[in-house]
Amino acid sequence: HELRTPLSSILNVSRLMADAGTLSEDDARHVGLIRRSAQSLFDIVNDLLDLAKIESGRIDVRAATVHAGDLLVALRGMFRPLVQGDAVALVVDEPPAGLTLVTDEQKLSQVLRNLLSNAVKYTERGEVRLSVAEVEGDMVEFTVRDTGIGIAAGDVDRVFEEFTQVEGPLQRRVKGTGLGLPLVRQLTRLLGGTVRLASEPGVGSTFTIS
Repeated sequence: HELRTPLSSILNVSRLMADAGTLSEDDARHVGLIRRSAQSLFDIVNDLLDLAKIESGRIDVRAATVHAGDLLVALRGMFRPLVQGDAVALVVDEPPAGLTLVTDEQKLSQVLRNLLSNAVKYTERGEVRLSVAEVEGDMVEFTVRDTGIGIAAGDVDRVFEEFTQVEGPLQRRVKGTGLGLPLVRQLTRLLGGTVRLASEPGVGSTFTIS
């Protein structure tokens, strides 16, 4: 927790400097680098804190009725600005009318945000698609499907291990923390659900949260 306060200060000050419009082109580039680096470290700290809370049993589940349509609209609005250009399309399928579930909306949203963030990060062309459906046994399934680089069969289980990075040309350009998918699995289990991954290199990945 002591790391978050100075990191928040760095983020806020760098944001103010960038928005002031008084920086030279070189200075603006340097401030942007500071901001992105601080944000990356801030994300790592938050993920580590969440994992530590789950593993120590000090995290609460606040279940309530969640409207699937409202959740998908919020996620679409959040991620649409991150998908730039025509090479990749963000597609959010219309959910069944009136579909609701009882869960912790903040934690479910965090799971889906992590999956969408990964999908956008590792998809250079094609689409990232989010959908939800009701399945047998009074369950709801959220699916995040992409046409990205995919994951080899031998690495499917490894990606859910903490600090694991799968080697590949795109991963060398786009660095992750190695904590996003482990957190997805832990949070999904905490909510009484499961996560499944089907993937093929060069074809894409499909994550299903039940």
